[in-house]
Amino acid sequence: MPTLKLEIITPSAKLFSDDVEMVTLTGIDGEMGIYPAHMPLMTQLVAGEITARKDSQNIHMAVGDGFVQITGGRVAILTDMAIKAEDIDEAAAEQARQRAEARLAEKLGDEETATVQASLLHALTQLKIKQRRRL
Repeated sequence: MPTLKLEIITPSAKLFSDDVEMVTLTGIDGEMGIYPAHMPLMTQLVAGEITARKDSQNIHMAVGDGFVQITGGRVAILTDMAIKAEDIDEAAAEQARQRAEARLAEKLGDEETATVQASLLHALTQLKIKQRRRL
């Protein structure tokens, strides 16, 4: 079966780099499935879940906002946060959510508000993916 190279890169590390059969992700225009020989495309990535199929097994990851570049044989994702579903610490994500919500109740500057909102989005995304994978 034909494959494509999936690379997921965050500011701190390359989280994933492997050949996969397909990728499902949410772009700014909605959810899309990407197979080998997909038309070239560059779009914004919306925080949520990425599913990659390898050897008929699904790999689930929580990701933050970012960008996706698709070529016929490669999907490159640049994102501010990425974590495999099985590596999500639900208790830590819940604590991060609570801290971020408490900080948003305070009077913050615009830059600090944006930083706290990004932290809240990361925590909520991780919680959503972890809960979805339990069902």
